[in-house]
Amino acid sequence: MEAQYPAHWEADVVLADGGTAHVRPIRPADADRLRSFYSRLSDESIYFRFFGPRPRLSDRDVERFTNVDYVDRVALIATIGTEMVAVIRYDKTGPGEAEVAFLVEDAHQGRGVASVLLEHLAATAREHGIETFVADVLPANMRMMGVLRQAGYTAQSRFADGVVRMTLDLTPTETSAEVTTAREHRAESRSIARLLTPGSVAVIGASREPGGVGQTVLRNLLAADFTGPVYPVHREVRAVAGVRAYPSVTAIDGDVDLAVVAVPAGSVLDVVEECAQKGVHGLVVVSSGFGETGAEGRERQDELARTARSYGLRVVGPNCLGIANTDRAVRLNATLAATVPGRGKVGFFSQSGALGTALLQRVAQRGMGISTFVSAGNRADVSGNDLLQYWEEDDATEVILLYLESLGNPRKFTRLARRISRRKPVVVVKSGGTPSGHSAEELGLPDTAISSLFAQAGLIRVDDLIQLFDVGQLLAYQPLPAGPKVALVTNSDALGLLAADACLAAGLEPRPPVNLGAAAGAAEFGAALEGELASAGVDAAVVIYMPPLPGDAEAVAAELLRVSQSSGKPVLTTFEGHLGMHPALQVTEPGASRERPAPARGSIPSYAAPEEAVRALAQAARYAAWLSQPATPPPALDDLDPDRARTLVHDLLSAPEPAPVPKSAPVSEPGAAPAPVPGPVVEAARARRAVRSAAFAEPGPPVEIDAAELLSCYGLTVWPAEMVRSPEEAVAAAERLGWPVVLKVADPGASRRAGTVRLGLTGPEMVRHAFTEFADQLGEKVLAVQRMAPQPAVPTVVGVVEDPAFGPVVSFGLGEVTARLLQDQGYRLAPLTAEDAAALVRSVRAAPLLFGQYGYPPVAVDALEDLLVRVGRLANDLPEVARLDLDQVLVGESSVMILGARATLRTPAGPRLDGGPRRLS
Repeated sequence: MEAQYPAHWEADVVLADGGTAHVRPIRPADADRLRSFYSRLSDESIYFRFFGPRPRLSDRDVERFTNVDYVDRVALIATIGTEMVAVIRYDKTGPGEAEVAFLVEDAHQGRGVASVLLEHLAATAREHGIETFVADVLPANMRMMGVLRQAGYTAQSRFADGVVRMTLDLTPTETSAEVTTAREHRAESRSIARLLTPGSVAVIGASREPGGVGQTVLRNLLAADFTGPVYPVHREVRAVAGVRAYPSVTAIDGDVDLAVVAVPAGSVLDVVEECAQKGVHGLVVVSSGFGETGAEGRERQDELARTARSYGLRVVGPNCLGIANTDRAVRLNATLAATVPGRGKVGFFSQSGALGTALLQRVAQRGMGISTFVSAGNRADVSGNDLLQYWEEDDATEVILLYLESLGNPRKFTRLARRISRRKPVVVVKSGGTPSGHSAEELGLPDTAISSLFAQAGLIRVDDLIQLFDVGQLLAYQPLPAGPKVALVTNSDALGLLAADACLAAGLEPRPPVNLGAAAGAAEFGAALEGELASAGVDAAVVIYMPPLPGDAEAVAAELLRVSQSSGKPVLTTFEGHLGMHPALQVTEPGASRERPAPARGSIPSYAAPEEAVRALAQAARYAAWLSQPATPPPALDDLDPDRARTLVHDLLSAPEPAPVPKSAPVSEPGAAPAPVPGPVVEAARARRAVRSAAFAEPGPPVEIDAAELLSCYGLTVWPAEMVRSPEEAVAAAERLGWPVVLKVADPGASRRAGTVRLGLTGPEMVRHAFTEFADQLGEKVLAVQRMAPQPAVPTVVGVVEDPAFGPVVSFGLGEVTARLLQDQGYRLAPLTAEDAAALVRSVRAAPLLFGQYGYPPVAVDALEDLLVRVGRLANDLPEVARLDLDQVLVGESSVMILGARATLRTPAGPRLDGGPRRLS
């Protein structure tokens, strides 16, 4: 029987030059593929691999190389099309150690194939407890030594017996993570650059029919004056739109960088094969009939992505509007939209093909301009994540606008956004709902959670397309505000008051409006704005120019531009009700044509109403506040024991029967924190050797546990409690725990219901009476006794959910019934930095209760934030923790007390892939 391997060992990857390949374990059926690969190698490559000549592989060699056990002997290959182009393997040589070697076809050396294979092989090795790779390399084989040294792992080398022995410690390090991230970034950026800056374009399916999809794209390419050759492809005609046509892509005389595909869905795969033969770099598939049509179309779409990637091609679409690049050196309009905005500073991604034309028209009407535009349609391959990587490096793009209907890889999306938002603002319209493939109800994450996670990453999430462009035009042409203080200069008292009210509603701090009166002209507006901006108490200004009678708008605009350009503070206007970049308020980009002027930074955006200007300014102010916070890593915590936690979780999931619930020791003195006693599961596990990762254990049913022992691994202690079944047991427990005590319903969900807790019981009779009362009124026979926590304290709730899309998410809210009913909760991705924890606490509407407002005393918020950081670390370390509920967490004047903690453990389907080797999602 052929050995099996985990599905996540296969991956599509982007190479250093932007092409793609497929990585997978070798199989016995690859024998002929291996022979063919070997026959194409140079003598030098063979010599470097085998330390001598080996003209051919024997049948025994082939059998040995293609038959591995995927544990002690593993080999991964990279394929492009049907051909194998590289192989890497390890053979275990001792405990925790394996010998590694790789071989790359000469024609593909220098493309980063070996580096990405090493990343994937190291990940598979770690899954089987291999911690070290050893490689013997000939001194002249500088390429292999370079790959090993540049992987980011700790490497050592020594020379003996004519070879260099290199040793790699496979323990992931900050350096190795940075190397992987940097390579992923460069590769994905280059793959998109090849799409957006083609030297030539073929339009496949360009018919002579007026209004046809292919002909529309062709005419738009020609109308935009694309700087390279355009090749119509039609099986029968000799010319389309006056341009010579070719019967196939392969018949074209010159090179083809980009192909726009507009043929029926059933013919697209044949076109992909032809484009691969021609050496095309990328495809824009505007054809419909794929995932949007149902299950059969989805299968066709998946096959399209697999086939294209296997041949090294990236795909935009299918069912998309197309792509555009306004760079004067390119002038690409490979879209179905005749109207493409002029040159600008905004990169624009739209998942919707149907909305794309209208969106481009709105941008053009505002006079904003764009740098590049991509409509991904069904997003079979190229996604918003790829575009983020490209726009991060694109000097022509200063602001990124995204219209998203779903999130293909949300964890990667937020990781990228958090980094890129530090350099460039990212504004997102995310339509209501949750990431594709699951619902919020299944995940336990409402849409507000996505907003919280976006905010954590520095993303500016807006409610609709109007706000997307409102915010985009401000960020593209004006500086960020240094704070929330806003000056209002107006010639309308009513509009000034509306703007002030809008500021207060948006969390800004307006100054009293400066009303210049209906007759105010350029001099009055210039002087008033200059005076306001000169004040240290002003961070931004909103100018309202709505004269009841026609005035000298050009002169007013000139004064506003003059004053704003020297202030360094953002200025927004409602200028005669104009929406967008008013021509009189523009600073023209040098070199722009008269027909299509490009606004430069310093241009002042205008809004139809002052409220819209204020909303855009508020978003910019929140983004500026996020930027002002340092980008720090999660804090180092010295008192953690994640290895003990992993062993505990593994044993709990492996236990044939439910594991015994560990108990906490009673408190030795009043007010002292209880010291947890290690449970029997952990004590037994300490004597064991390394265990196989739970990620590859046989899936079993969820296991619900008391989480006290698990939390103790992260320096957190659960307030002791004892389950009792009679009044006398309750009294005895109270004597052991110490008076006063609390008696409560043992059901973990009881804290969500009123009347399930009796506080401050100071003697046996009070305990007996409370027990009897519970039994009579609620029918409860099992109750919990806990020592009374110090008062005063604010009840809060902390939780974790392992979301299949986002990964581990930490939630926080107050424990009051009203806060629960209003779902007043905040969310953050784990692990949490100190800043994340502070922002999470302050994100809930009831947060003022923690800071001494409304009659509550101030409590130990710093201790609460420390708890959140620790819980976030636990969630990040242990993907097996499907859910964790700390209910309640009392925040007192000097400490926090966890009154109850339950966890649900589940064997995950596999490791979290976003933190592993590079792969296309």
